[in-house]
Parts: sequence; structure tokens; C-alpha cells
Amino acid sequence: MRTTIINAQIILPDKIIDGFLTVEGGKIAHFVAGQPPEGYAPGALIDAGGRYLSPGFFDIHTHGAGGSDFMDGTPEAATTAAKTHLEHGTTSLLATSVAASQEATEACIDSFLAAKDAVPNLIGLHMEGPYLNAEYKGAIDERYIVSPSLTQCRELAERAEGFIKRWTIAPELPGALEMGDWLVSQGILPSIGHSSAEYSLVKEAYQHGYTHVTHLYSAMSTIVRRSGFRYPGVLESAFIIDDMTVELIADGCHVPIELLQMVHKFKGTQTVALVCDSMRCAGTDAETSVLGSLSAGLPVVIEDGVAKLPDRSAFAGSIATDDRLVRVMHKGAGIPLTDCIQMMCLTPARIIKMDDRKGSVATGKDADLILFDDEIHVDWVMADGHVVHGAL
Repeated sequence: MRTTIINAQIILPDKIIDGFLTVEGGKIAHFVAGQPPEGYAPGALIDAGGRYLSPGFFDIHTHGAGGSDFMDGTPEAATTAAKTHLEHGTTSLLATSVAASQEATEACIDSFLAAKDAVPNLIGLHMEGPYLNAEYKGAIDERYIVSPSLTQCRELAERAEGFIKRWTIAPELPGALEMGDWLVSQGILPSIGHSSAEYSLVKEAYQHGYTHVTHLYSAMSTIVRRSGFRYPGVLESAFIIDDMTVELIADGCHVPIELLQMVHKFKGTQTVALVCDSMRCAGTDAETSVLGSLSAGLPVVIEDGVAKLPDRSAFAGSIATDDRLVRVMHKGAGIPLTDCIQMMCLTPARIIKMDDRKGSVATGKDADLILFDDEIHVDWVMADGHVVHGAL
């Protein structure tokens, strides 16, 4: 079946064109500037009314939404979280775990596998821990932080049936570098996070596959001094190593506008991915909640547009959906919309090696498309060529 979207401002990686786009067989068939020529058979016709037509958002780090968390360990929770993000324009996401018991982690994996065929945006898993540095635990429960175990890592990867796409680890821990080598051999991206590493170790870890940094500025080392000398931490290393990719929680809370602008300026759209790192409250108006599973998670309060630990000592994950990230970057930080969309779509797809199918408006790619207005309010979503939210 053919679907044609007319009167759209089509967002490409380097420009925006006024034109129309045709979808056939779940793929983008073609797109051109202007109107369909006389005699063109549009099939199902959708008038965008001048709205922006963008690739669907691609999020490589989210824990939940809609009142559910992927650590709840049920297919229903995974489905609810994924559908909530889908309604906000996220057509691809990595369901993210948090350091927890073996049983809870296995339940997270099992529930993803049970739900993935029911929701089109569940494309993979991101394991955040449990191999982290307790010194930089952030809101993660220290009881579940453990040293790297390649045996456990292999067992979880096998249980996930190839759907683990990335794994956040503190590379300074014993055995972490060898674990990085194994993950790379399995097509899994090792990522540096919740880490106290200094530049010399980050540089070594990069050679073992740790080419990405989890939530830049959050839960990581920065410059340290010993005997008067300064040593760069994970934060500075991410800037020093040109090809190191990073992710930003661009909710305007975890990282202020000025730093969002700086990261964009010095790292550029090719190496920066936007992530929401959302917990279960995303897409709701809750004032209190739980980080992690309902049975074993940490209580949090929601205020100032972010989740916090009850003593306000640290953030406990964002409550943002991806439309808010684009809004903050474009409207708040003044970054060109094409750059914002590239950081929200193409760059994360490239980071986990799915940019051949997703992440941009290009002929032959999956028809994951969204429409939004000047305020980045998403009101229509197509995934794999099927309209899954909104109607025009």
C-alpha cells in the first residue's frame, strides 16, 4: 500500500525542504521538493499542513514511561513504557536496565523479549550495570553494584538472544577491559559510565571497545589533583578523544543550557546523541514515584521538572520524553533544528550500527516518521509504515 504525505517541511540531515514523501512496503520510497505531479497516484493521502516531517526519534537510554519501568519485569510494563514513548515520537528505543538482583535483571530481559513483537519501537536492550563504581553510583542502589563477571555477562547476553546492544560499565574495575573485548566480539557496544577513570585508563579502554560515554556530566570523574598535578577524568577524556561518542540528557536539568551549547560546539552532531534517561514518571503528572522496579526500587520525588532522591542529594533520572529534548536543544539552546534532529535520530542509530535502516529520511530506510509543529509537539507517528499515533 502506498501512503503519500504532502505539504511537509521534510527534515534532512543537512537541510529542510518543503515537499512530499511516499511510503511503500514499510519503507521510504522517495521524497522530493514541491507537490506531487499531475496524475500522480498518492494512495492514502496525508496532508501535513506545513508541519515538520522528521525521522522518528531514536533513544538509546530510557528506563521507562507512562507509570511503568522496564525493571518491573512484566511484558505489560515494557509495553506501557514503550507505547508512551511512541506517542511522543520515539520510534526506536533501547529498554534500559539498572543494577539490580540477578532475578530482577533476568525478568527485565524476559519481559523485553515477550513484549518486543507487540510494540514496534522495542529494538534492543541497554544494560546499565551492575559493573559500576560505587563512588559514582548516583541514584543506583549500591547493594546491587558488583565487580565484573564475564561468566554472568555471557549468561545474560545469551538469555537476551542477541538483543543487548550496549552495556554501561566502569572500565577501571578489574576485568572490565577484557569484558569490553568480549562485548565487541558479540556486537555489543561497551560504554563508560558511573566511573572514576582518568584519561590514561579511558584511552586504554577506548582500545578495548569503550568508544561511548553514558550520560555525559552525570556520574563520572572530572579533573583530579594529586601533588599539585591535574589529571583529566572521564568528562575531559570525552572531549580529548575526537571519535569518542557521548550522550546528553538534554532535559535542561541534568545539563544546563550553556553546557548543552558547549558540547554541541566542541563535539558536534556526529558524536553527540540525545537521550532522555527517563524513569517511569515520563509522560505522567506524578509527584512521587519509584526508581527501578516497584518491589525493590528507590523512592523519588518529582519537582522542578526532574526526579530527585527524597533528600535532594542527587537526581534520580529524568521525566522527559524525547520531544522535550529536541525542544530544549532547539528552543532553549538555540541549536539548528537539523542538528537537533540528527543528534536525536541519526547519530544514536549510527552509534549502535542501525543507521543503514533508521535515523534519517532517506530512500529505502524504514518508514519511521513523525510530524510535529513549531513547538515540537508531536501529533502523528508512523512506525514501519503504519500509523501508530494520531490522525490527520
